[in-house]
Amino acid sequence: MEQPPGFVAQGESGLVCKLKKSLYGLKQSPRAWFGRFSEVVLSFGLSRCGNDHSFFYKQSRGGKLFLIVYVDDIIITGDDLVGIAELKAYLQQQFQTKDLGKLKYFLGIEVAQSQNGVVLSQRKYVLDLLTETSMLGSKPLDSPMEQGVKLVADGGEILNNPERYRRLVGKLNYLTVTRPDIAFPVSVVSQFLSSPRTSDWDAIIRILRYLKKAPGKGILYQNHGHNRVEGFSDADWAGSPDDRRSTTGYCTLVGGNLVSWKSKKQSVVARSSAESEYRAMAQVTCELVWIRQLLTELGFKDLVPMTLWCDNKAAVHMASNPVFHERTKHIEVDCHFIREKLQNGVILPSYVRTSEQLADIFTKSLGNGRIEYICNKLGMINIYAPA
Repeated sequence: MEQPPGFVAQGESGLVCKLKKSLYGLKQSPRAWFGRFSEVVLSFGLSRCGNDHSFFYKQSRGGKLFLIVYVDDIIITGDDLVGIAELKAYLQQQFQTKDLGKLKYFLGIEVAQSQNGVVLSQRKYVLDLLTETSMLGSKPLDSPMEQGVKLVADGGEILNNPERYRRLVGKLNYLTVTRPDIAFPVSVVSQFLSSPRTSDWDAIIRILRYLKKAPGKGILYQNHGHNRVEGFSDADWAGSPDDRRSTTGYCTLVGGNLVSWKSKKQSVVARSSAESEYRAMAQVTCELVWIRQLLTELGFKDLVPMTLWCDNKAAVHMASNPVFHERTKHIEVDCHFIREKLQNGVILPSYVRTSEQLADIFTKSLGNGRIEYICNKLGMINIYAPA
């Protein structure tokens, strides 16, 4: 704490400032804490990542050391065991820290480590959510959203308790951190927060009944023997009945492991399926460029062009076609952006069959067989399932 700038005490010394708000209630307290924490870790010799300011790293002859912080929760990892021990001791000198040992639980995410790899899941979070909504005894379903069903703004009666709906949607949004299989249905129900209706509530109940089927499902990260970066891009053209906007869906993989994904309605109406697919390609290209910059900063070398998979041949051809015409004039900015990355050898747009399109799960409701296939390809497993 410091006294306010410009304040000069009059008369007696030994005066104190009366705190009218708790420190946690001040908007600037997180910024002040992060500034202080950054000074400490930078003085130890770590460097702040230019692509993610909450990420710090150090490379030396002893190996690599990584630190990531969220408010006051910290993860330290790397192969420099001596450096890790020294960093822990240094942090304990500067702050009142507690070493919780091997990473098992972080911000509601459960971490299971074995010789086969690392699994991230939110089983306890799901069970608490089912308990809160009295859905523990419900009958499980095979899919989070009924195939072919489209939610509309005026479907059913207005809910009497919209706050409960919004609270549940918020909790489901956090659950998508380890459950990409519900990213699309959660994105859909998030579009009706202002005036939710009974049909929207039924959609949430269906998501919960789907989660009841396998609450411990998570993502497996393991060594596949390569560090290739790939992106899968898809779009559901004019999928929204209310405004006919398309839905963008994509996922990115590093070394065969799923690292990021998104399902989001596009901000403008696309005039063709090729246009909607191309806008989705531009989105995933931004994500791939960021991942490449992050990996380069962390010391990964010899990164080959990142493959961008799309199941629309017209969109793939537009990326390599140097001639602009009426079909692409209105998306010329996206065309220039993707083509520049293509010419610089950063990405390589490629065609993938719809049956092998992994981003399909982020743009539309699918059947059980298709969901299981894509989840398996994305590395999702349930370590709590009976053998």
